[in-house]
Amino acid sequence: MYSAHFRCFRGCPGQWPLYEVIYTCPTCGGLLEVHHDTAALHNRSGAAWIRLFSDRSGTTHFPYGSGVWRYKEWVVPDLADDNVVSTFEGNTNLFWAARLGEQIGIPDLWVKQSGNSHTGSFKDLGMTVLVSVVKQMMQQGKPIQAVACASTGDTSAALAAYGAAAGIPTIVFLPQGKVSAAQLIQPIANGATVLALDTDFDGCMRIVKEVTKDNSIYLANSMNSLRIEGQKTVGIEVVQQFDWEVPDWFVIPVGNLGNISALGKGLLQMKEMGLIDKLPRLAAAQAANANPFYQSYKRGFAEKVTLKASTTLASAIQIGDPVSYEKAAATLQHFEGVVEEASEHEIADTAALADRTGLYTCPHTGVALTALVKLARRGVIQRHERVVVISTAHGLKFTQFKVGYHEDKLEGVEAHYANPPIYLPADADVVKKTLERAFSRS
Repeated sequence: MYSAHFRCFRGCPGQWPLYEVIYTCPTCGGLLEVHHDTAALHNRSGAAWIRLFSDRSGTTHFPYGSGVWRYKEWVVPDLADDNVVSTFEGNTNLFWAARLGEQIGIPDLWVKQSGNSHTGSFKDLGMTVLVSVVKQMMQQGKPIQAVACASTGDTSAALAAYGAAAGIPTIVFLPQGKVSAAQLIQPIANGATVLALDTDFDGCMRIVKEVTKDNSIYLANSMNSLRIEGQKTVGIEVVQQFDWEVPDWFVIPVGNLGNISALGKGLLQMKEMGLIDKLPRLAAAQAANANPFYQSYKRGFAEKVTLKASTTLASAIQIGDPVSYEKAAATLQHFEGVVEEASEHEIADTAALADRTGLYTCPHTGVALTALVKLARRGVIQRHERVVVISTAHGLKFTQFKVGYHEDKLEGVEAHYANPPIYLPADADVVKKTLERAFSRS
């Protein structure tokens, strides 16, 4: 019988059921983590787990066709299948970015398109787990009336969608004027109670933590370790897509730091269970305007740096006080990781360059790609290495970012790859001459 429970990430004594309303350690106030009974999991060999996970891929047998619930025994093993709330999340494509890779000197470059998901971001991976557990908690009689989160956009969209699918009321706290229109409309459309607060993400986070002290409203932010259990499957799925071969590097944009903590956790679990025999290196990428983790890294993680995040095109990672700092710092050190930053100009220009090779990148993926370019130029990442960039959201959620770039209207950005439409009269001769000039310059 497989099982899992909460325990203190810092190592304080005690353990708590996953179906208890608890977010932090009662002793030290630190984050919790989900701990699995690895002795029980070892009743299958690494090869046997590979066969099981491979057999489930693409199946219509609910819920194992999901890219998260395919690994159910490693996520929430005792959750009733009837309480799983799934939209067939995960199963996102691994795009071989060959043209872009050649241009930046990393030909074996792959982009994990996590934005090709139900709500358009990787947040679906964690929210399917959290909402499913809440559904079971409510079935068990816990007095939960709603689930709430603070968000810069994508978390709120995922929570609202999964809550709607489960019939569970949701509340989202958004910073006024700092979320794209596409992101704002998602929770509204899915029936969430949307509160736009006159503050930034960190201010929203303070409010939601206060509100959820009442156990009738359950907290859905990444400080809730259930989210990490879903998000950790992205690395497992990538390795499975490479026929269980481990890439040399993962590069991922980070803000609140739950995603890189989750990525590392999934990879470590694979190694512990004998599915892989080596670990990749990790690179965390931050916007220079919101770079507390980068600042901590430059100081050797001697202390957590917090700051007032400035406005950045990568709005989902505009966070100055990341909740999952401790987990992320430990992960980076375990994986010989590095942290790099990207200026606003670099974010926009690198995203546009990637788009010209067939991608359609969100600004956060632009942050990760910029970090990759810088690390490759310095020789930290080498030409022969296989690199996977985690693209965290779909570019269509950031249409104004794209429009602003190609109209050359983004502040602090020189749009080297701008490609605005050419407005012409309906005259064939004028069209032909214009095309001749255009092709002669290319």
